[in-house]
Order: sequence, then structure tokens, then C-alpha cells
Amino acid sequence: MNDQNRPDEIPYQTYQTLLEMWSKENPIKTTKLQVLLAVNALLVSAVNISGGFTASKWYVYLAGATFSLVWMFSIGRTALFQDVWQIKLADLRKQHLDDQRFSILETDAERKRAKPLLRLFGAIPSKYYLLFTPLALALAWIAILAFTLR
Repeated sequence: MNDQNRPDEIPYQTYQTLLEMWSKENPIKTTKLQVLLAVNALLVSAVNISGGFTASKWYVYLAGATFSLVWMFSIGRTALFQDVWQIKLADLRKQHLDDQRFSILETDAERKRAKPLLRLFGAIPSKYYLLFTPLALALAWIAILAFTLR
């Protein structure tokens, strides 16, 4: 029996497609985070160059908060779909436990063998800092807006 006639070949092709979709979300999330940080750094620099944090620049603080909140939802949507693809991958894995081709994302044993410092710094899933960074920046801009207007 050749590979194309194997009964699990269609599920494996589905698995490969989902794996590709899941992996393509990583550079998207990274790029979104980098743009978020760059724009916020530019806004802070612009405020500092123009005389510091004053009430007259309220529109910059509001723009920073708005931008950060929109970016939080944008990154959240990307993270959501990456999670969806991972759930579908796990479901396929459960249906084909006897086929190692479906276990590419099973990395618990390998992570335990990784260097301790990498395990420490890599312990937090990226979706958390990807979502909480824009939220923290939005809250910081709102706090600056409130503080300068009082």
C-alpha cells in the first residue's frame, strides 16, 4: 500500500495544513508587537522633545491609548486563531496516537532537556505578554492623560 492509499493520509494532510497555519501566526504576532513598541517609543520621544508631558498634549496621550487598545485586539485576534489551530492539531493528535507524524508539537520531554535559563525565560507563553503589553501601554497613556489634565 503506498502512502496515498493510507487511511490516515487525508487527516495527516489536514494536520500539515493546520501546522503551517499555526506557525505562520508567529511572525505576524512578533511584527505587531514590534510596531506597537516602536510607535509608543516614537510617541514618548515626540512628547519629550516637545517639552514633556503637559495637558496641552492630551490628544497624543489619547492617540497612544487608542492605538494600544486597537493593537491589543489585533494581536488578540491573531493569538486566538493560533490557539484555534493548535486545538485542532491536538484533536487530530488524539485521533492518531499511534502515528508519530501527528506528534510534532509534543515537546514536553525536549523542553525538560533544554538549558535551565532558556526554560526560565521561555516559560511564559507569548500570548500573555503579547496581550498584556498593549493593555499596559493603553493604561499608561490613560493614566498620563488623567494625571496631566487634573
